[in-house]
Amino acid sequence: MSDGYHVRFEKEAQEALKKMDRFQAKLLVSWIEKHLEGTTNPRVHGKSLVGNRVGQWRYRVGDYRLIAEIKDDEIVILILNIGYRRMVYDK
Repeated sequence: MSDGYHVRFEKEAQEALKKMDRFQAKLLVSWIEKHLEGTTNPRVHGKSLVGNRVGQWRYRVGDYRLIAEIKDDEIVILILNIGYRRMVYDK
């Protein structure tokens, strides 16, 4: 699907996935591949953030959250961080 958005992972998000339980990491990656990779509207599954995170988007996957930046000019969804719902916003 070359006409949709492409997902890229920031170093912090890659590190978070590596530290995570293998099963949970696999679940998150498959959710990203199914819902975000190749999509034409990445905003449909997420929620825009406010405050000091204006311009960023949150995707909820079970008890985990993906913090992302949607770059329309590059057609890229940049995953900034991945973490447990209570802790992901602290970083």
